[in-house]
Amino acid sequence: MACLSKERCWGVSISKMLSEDDKQSFMDSTTTTTNSSSTPKRLDKVFPVYALGISKSNHSQLEQLSHLSNSPQDPIWDAIRQEAKLVAESEPILSSFLYASILSHDCLEQALGFVLANRLQNPTLLATQLMDIFYDVMTHSKTIQRSIRLDVQAFMDRDPSCLSYCSALLYLKGYHSLQVHRVAHALWSQGRKVLALALQSRISEVFGVDIHPAAIIGEGILLDHGTGVVIGETAVVGNRVSMMQAVTLGGTGKEVGDRHPKVGEGVLIGASVTILGNIKIGHGSMIAAGSLVLKDVPPHSIVAGMPAKVIGYVDEQDPCLSMKHDVTKDFI
Repeated sequence: MACLSKERCWGVSISKMLSEDDKQSFMDSTTTTTNSSSTPKRLDKVFPVYALGISKSNHSQLEQLSHLSNSPQDPIWDAIRQEAKLVAESEPILSSFLYASILSHDCLEQALGFVLANRLQNPTLLATQLMDIFYDVMTHSKTIQRSIRLDVQAFMDRDPSCLSYCSALLYLKGYHSLQVHRVAHALWSQGRKVLALALQSRISEVFGVDIHPAAIIGEGILLDHGTGVVIGETAVVGNRVSMMQAVTLGGTGKEVGDRHPKVGEGVLIGASVTILGNIKIGHGSMIAAGSLVLKDVPPHSIVAGMPAKVIGYVDEQDPCLSMKHDVTKDFI
């Protein structure tokens, strides 16, 4: 998915994944104007893995996503460009901003690097330097290239206030924080720890999100709002996790070593949840807003309270996708 030249970007072949009807549906969705009264169509037919998660998708489709790395197509990037063009036409005052941020670039990696660099720059850490760092790391990591697309799809599918792929790329600090962390984590893994910590510091200052560069975060992640999220050094967050604002994945003291939570796949974590210590949050579980979690959470369970206790079980395989995190009286 990284741009290899001005003429080619890494992606997937839509023609091999869609029927003729689905192709027409996608083309119709990309030409929908901003003044239309109909609900904009999304790319869940193009990338069913993005929208539904691996647990609910056909494994042959997942294999297609993994092996079609030489295709010049990139439907996520195409959708972002089309949306930017439509917005530029309807809001001319934003046309220069949209051209500089999206339309002047050849691929998502370039555009994202530009957006992030301009958000994080300061008088001593220049945007041009940051752009070089972001673009170099992203273009050399197929994992990051895949993750930035899975993440933006997660925002589109699970955040009702996310109007478009374009708006997620340009404005949502939860998305921005995640992508800068991915770059910082790659730098940390390469031994460039001081630079990784510098990026962590800028994320914290600009976005109010503090993620240690050593933390391991999966793909298809939603950081809704993002403000106040703290993720410690040895924390692990699985794929398709949805996390609301002011969540803490922290330690319990001054101990060193593996000391932070391990969050399984498909977990939904409500606002202002605090999870402390080297404990396991089972896959597909849901943690109610304001809870303090100090013990392991069983898979597909609902926990609430201070300290949190199991109050029920969820029916969905992945509650992170439905985003139904209200604890009703039926569970009390």
